[in-house]
Amino acid sequence: MTATGSITTPAILEEMVARLGGLRQDTQRKWGTLSAGEMACHLADCSASILVRSNSNRPAKHRPILKWLALYTPIPWTRGRRTPASVDPRRGGSRPGEFESDRRRAIDGLRSLAAAPDGAFPTNHAVFGTMTPRDWRHWACRHTDYHLKQFGL
Repeated sequence: MTATGSITTPAILEEMVARLGGLRQDTQRKWGTLSAGEMACHLADCSASILVRSNSNRPAKHRPILKWLALYTPIPWTRGRRTPASVDPRRGGSRPGEFESDRRRAIDGLRSLAAAPDGAFPTNHAVFGTMTPRDWRHWACRHTDYHLKQFGL
């Protein structure tokens, strides 16, 4: 899988879906603290939050170099960054329930991001600053890949 791909590329999206399909409730993580169920909930919550996020009063930062490095190069993402509470299954995010349902939500969320119209995406990200729909779709690819690798998938 190309770490810098986009979920709008059908082959990449289907590879991500297949990799998520390989996730089992008892799949052991290679690093970090999330269980497989928590990771599925985290991915589902992230997808949902992107498509419902309002830009409201949050000022857009301008970090083009950081964003380009993180989204469009194969440089590995650092480990151990604190997850926002709203998408952290141990704080404000969805708690794992029935594993197959949680995994399905993660897959459906990824497909929803791939198919969403450009106007459905917010215009900024808390870390990367100003974001285009293309950026968000690359972010979804990198973010999902990061967590799948966390579980050896």
